Order: sequence, then structure tokens, then C-alpha cells
Amino acid sequence: MSAAPPTTPLSVLLGNYPHTRPLKEGTIPVDGVECHYPAFSPLPPAFARMVRDLAFDICEMPTATYLQARDAGVPITLLPVVLVGGTHHRSLTRLPEGPQLSPGQLVGRRVGVRSYGQTTGLWVRGWLREEYGIESSDVTWVTTEDVHVAQYVDPPFVERSGTERVADLLHSHDVSAAVLGPKAIGGQGAGLLPLVADAENAGLAWTQRHGTIPANHLLVVRDGVLRSRREAVHAVYEALKKAIADTAGERDDSPAGRAVAAGWSTSLTSCLEIAGRYALEQGLITQPVDVAAIGAKTAFLGR
Repeated sequence: MSAAPPTTPLSVLLGNYPHTRPLKEGTIPVDGVECHYPAFSPLPPAFARMVRDLAFDICEMPTATYLQARDAGVPITLLPVVLVGGTHHRSLTRLPEGPQLSPGQLVGRRVGVRSYGQTTGLWVRGWLREEYGIESSDVTWVTTEDVHVAQYVDPPFVERSGTERVADLLHSHDVSAAVLGPKAIGGQGAGLLPLVADAENAGLAWTQRHGTIPANHLLVVRDGVLRSRREAVHAVYEALKKAIADTAGERDDSPAGRAVAAGWSTSLTSCLEIAGRYALEQGLITQPVDVAAIGAKTAFLGR
């Protein structure tokens, strides 16, 4: 009797976090599945490769990128895992030596952001509209990168800059404020000040009002892989779910610490509903998001 042919390893693109390292290092195995974990640093180019070329089987993906890819018909399915999250009132920044600019004074001004499709920008524009009545079109958004989804065309109130870093737009006085993601806040954004005076409490108030925490990075799988290797996808999910549970002690009680989770929940459903509404309001997508339909595709994973 001939041996069964070897199964092709799954390519799984994950960032480096305490809750992903057990899989990458093999301390938490993926039962019955050989996984290959490509190395990418920084991650954004990998996200673009996934939505443009389906370069990986399973891939970490920003929330806004997923919503735009789904809207464009890219054949990927959301897996219920939040890898990165947190509040974003601190993400809207200004120069410390600049004028005392408040969020309500941004109408008619220029604001830097890595791309109009960046997830941090999605959340920032969402609370700007909710709390200050500022529409996305009230601001000129100056970007340093294209969106990940090739099919998307920026709206007319978005301008592409030749500058490589968002913080440099501030330092050159090309913009009045800048949106910086969680990593950039501690990197190129060092020394910058949030426009919101009490950003931490403002962010906590948002989470209390909405009953969820903004998710920045989720997880997706190629539709073809989900169809042909459902048990393998389930095994990856279960391993990651265990890693998230086992590393809970390494995360604090901040929104960023509490955001990391696996499984369909009221919080995740609310998060996706709000993100979908924001994305539609901001012109990032063309159709309302049916969160129930998204969840139905992976109901077999459980809660």
C-alpha cells in the first residue's frame, strides 16, 4: 500500500507578539498541520501582498484592509481573532511647540496619515465624527502610502505626499496634525502630543459607550484553503486561541491588553458593526457590512 502524499505546509503570516510566538517557536503545536511562518518586517507590505496576490494561506490583516478587501470581492474569510487592538484618541497628534490645536479645529486643515485606508485612521475619523461632528471630507488627508487594496481609489479630499514618514509631514509643517498607529506613537511619534487633552480617559469612555474595544489587526484565510483544508484551518485557530489564553498574564488590563481575544463574541460583533459603519461613512467601502453573514462562514470554530 503506497503512502499518502505529503500535505503542503500552510503559510501563516503573523506578527511577533507574545500570543503568536508559541506557534512560531513550536511550543504550542498546530495539531496535524505543518505551518510555515514567513518573516516580514514591517508588516504592511505583507498585507498588500495578501489582498492583491493571495500570497499566504492565513494572514494577519488590519480591520480596514479586511473590510475594503471584502467590499472589493477578494476571496478571503475572517477568522474570529483579534491580534492587536486598543483605543485611538491618543493617535491624533501635533507638535509640542505648535499651537494648542483641538480636534474641533481641524475643519479645513491638513492631517497626515499613512494611508487613507489605515485602520488607525478609520477609528480616528470615526470618533472625530461622533464626538466633534467632523466629516472625513472636512479635512484634507495627506498620505505617505497607497491603500493595500489595489481596486480602491482615494476620494478627492485625500492627497498623496512624497514624504516617507507621517511624522515628517508634521515636522515640515505640511500638516497641522498627524494620525499615528500604535507602533509609530513610540517610534517616529516620540515627543508628539495628542490633540485630545485627556486621551486615555476619552478612549475609555468610547469603549464604555460602545461595549467593545477597537480592533486593529484581525486574521483571515483564503477561501480556497478554507474549503479544501477546513480541519487544518480549525487546528491553526485552536492553537492560536490556546496561545492567547496561555499568555493572558503577559497582557495588562489596558484596552490594548484586553482587546486580544479569539472566538466570536458580543464584543467582536459590535466592533465589526461599528468599524463597518465607520468605513461606509468614510467612503472606504461601498456597501453596508453584514456581520452576521461574516460570522456564519466560520461558525464551526465556536465561541
